[in-house]
Amino acid sequence: MSPRTSEQYEEIRESKRKLILDTACKLFANHGFYDTSISMITKTAGISKGLIYNYFESKEQLLKSLVFEGLTEFHKNFDLDHDGILSHKELKIYIDEYFNLLDKNREFWKLYFAIIIQPPVLKLVEKEMMEFSAPMVVILFNYFKDNNYEDPQAEMEFFSAILSGIAIKYLNAPEYFHLDKLKKKILSLYPNNKNGSTTNLIGEK
Repeated sequence: MSPRTSEQYEEIRESKRKLILDTACKLFANHGFYDTSISMITKTAGISKGLIYNYFESKEQLLKSLVFEGLTEFHKNFDLDHDGILSHKELKIYIDEYFNLLDKNREFWKLYFAIIIQPPVLKLVEKEMMEFSAPMVVILFNYFKDNNYEDPQAEMEFFSAILSGIAIKYLNAPEYFHLDKLKKKILSLYPNNKNGSTTNLIGEK
């Protein structure tokens, strides 16, 4: 048997790392961060405790990595051209991808919303969350401001609350919520043009 190449070693390393992250995400989401031990993670993943410390220094670092990588995937669909301005088309794409990722990465979003309502856990990753959310909040506010909404701040909060509310309800009882229908409902409200009516997105930037 020929020795493994560096690429093969890297693939093995990445697959082990992903196994640890996926296992931890599921356990954190369903049992809570503090009630999940490193031993639980390694036992569920079928790996040794020593191996997990080759990838993560602590349980806290593991949580931060989960949050960072999950939010990175989520935010790459926001302001796609990275010009700091949200177009109608970009908002539509963001809404589409929000629902896609909500269904695709249920365990991560269960973990995300569980973190938000637990101040001691939130404190561990608050810095990472703020680094992602702060620029997004500014861009979203400016979108509603530039499109002449009467109260851009309230509109932004309303928009965010709708998406978060749908996510929480869906994650708790997916069998009772039809994401496609809910997405169509949201897209009937947003994006809007400057006179407040639904925008025709054909040819939009």
